[in-house]
Amino acid sequence: MNETVAIIPAYNEESTIGNVLSVLNNSRVIDQTVVVSDGSTDNTVQVSREFGANVIELEENVGKGGAMKAGLDNITADIILFLDADLIGLTSIHIEALLLPVINNEADMTVGIFEKGRIATDFAQKVAPYLSGQRAVAKKVLTDISDINMSRFGVEVALNRHIEENNIRVKEVILQDVSHVMKEEKFGVLRGFAARMKMYWEIVKYFAKKEVK
Repeated sequence: MNETVAIIPAYNEESTIGNVLSVLNNSRVIDQTVVVSDGSTDNTVQVSREFGANVIELEENVGKGGAMKAGLDNITADIILFLDADLIGLTSIHIEALLLPVINNEADMTVGIFEKGRIATDFAQKVAPYLSGQRAVAKKVLTDISDINMSRFGVEVALNRHIEENNIRVKEVILQDVSHVMKEEKFGVLRGFAARMKMYWEIVKYFAKKEVK
């Protein structure tokens, strides 16, 4: 029987991560939950432990890719579910929809696509579905991605490239009524916009690096 683990990279998500963890705790297809606190300075760690998650505390913010790699380095499960910590509207049905195709060997990876959640997040994923942070993946798929810890917000791009280059079976899964908190809502309009531009710039840099190679 394949063991499944959920890995949630989180940076200052005390107000939302409890909702995600509550859903995972009630899921019949999740064996373990790991939260990687990416240098959080709020109560993300405390809230995660209150919900029974195993917590990895990183002293400094290393970015999403580095946090995901830290989670992977501390598990032995066969199948990994990656989720964002700020999801809204997540249910056990969504968890099963992402995991079951991989558990049943119908796909090597699933990619969750928001639909009918909120206009802004739906539109962003229509434009760039490969940037979705909601994925289930067989661990064997990840073993050859050596730069996952260096790609920061380009980690989804790294996974997408790996899929294209290695004939990996991928299934898109519609996550109806799911969305996430926008950066502008978390940090305010100006700081949120700056954070979004930083994320896009890191993705562009990752693309450029791979093209040079």
